[in-house]
Formats: sequence, structure tokens, C-alpha cells
Amino acid sequence: MQGQRIGYVRVSSYDQNPERQLEQTEVNKLFTDKASGKDTQRPQLEAMLGFVREGDTVVVHSMDRLARNLDDLRRLVQKLTQRGLRIEFLKEGLVFTGEDSPMANLMLSVMGAFAEFERALISERQREGIALAKQRGAYRGRKKALSDEQTFAVRQRAAAGESKTLLAREFGVSRETLYQYLRTED
Repeated sequence: MQGQRIGYVRVSSYDQNPERQLEQTEVNKLFTDKASGKDTQRPQLEAMLGFVREGDTVVVHSMDRLARNLDDLRRLVQKLTQRGLRIEFLKEGLVFTGEDSPMANLMLSVMGAFAEFERALISERQREGIALAKQRGAYRGRKKALSDEQTFAVRQRAAAGESKTLLAREFGVSRETLYQYLRTED
């Protein structure tokens, strides 16, 4: 049964271009997540999994765009192929159908392991770069959500019994961020 070609794209940040991943590939429908690969909440991946039907082909730019790690990659490929779907990884030039040979399964494991290793190296280099920048005084981290004056006001008003939900809304922060400011003594 010949089905649709369904594209799945994941970009790590809002300034990355999702169209670049499948620009040379024709798909009938495209699902795009804008989230880090380590995020477990990928709503468009879940939507794509609910949308695809037997005979469809899922097209992904590369293995690291589909899965967070090797175990996740294997699980997703197995889940899709057991439902009668094909999975194409364009960058690696691999296609999985569920009727794969031991060699194809080996390639999935090896290529997935390389992608996981590459992510670990990037993360390590990022940590090293941040440490060096901190030593030079060039790295300041994320800008604080509340100024010192706002933090003082939030603490005073929360101690006086004002609703934390309303305070969070008024100061334009999430409740979790508000609670972090209330817990810390800076």
C-alpha cells in the first residue's frame, strides 16, 4: 500500500530555520517541533505519531532530529515500523521498513550512537566555553527576570499574604519563577 510522505522536523531554537531540513524533499504533510532534543515534550512528534497510517513514509533530516538518544531512536523506529511505516533518514541515507536485515539494525545502532556521541561532545565544548568565559568575566548567564527592587516587592507582598498567582501575573513571570525568587535569599 502506497501512503503519504510525512515530514518531521525539529529545531532546537526559534531562530533556526526548519525549512532547511527538508527543503529538497517533497512531503504531503509536515510536523515541526521547536524544542531541544532532550525535551520529552515534543507535541508535534506526538501529533505526527497519531496522524501517520500504515503504508506512510516518515521523512526526517537526520536521526538526531527524531530522537534524544540511542534508546529513544530504537524505540521510535521500532514503534513506527511495527505499524507498517517506512522511516527515511535523509542525511544518513538510511530507510527502515520493519523487514530490516541485521545489517540495517547494526547501521541504526552505529549511526544513532554517533549522533549521541556528537551531542555529548557539543555539550562538553559548551560547558568548557562557558567556564572559560566565566574566568574572563565575559559570561554572565541569563538575564534575571526580576530586578532587585521587584524581588524585594514580591517578597514583601507574598509575605503579606497576596496571591502568588496574581503576583506572578502582575510581574510577568511564571509561578515557578516566582517561587524560585521566594525560595532564594540573594
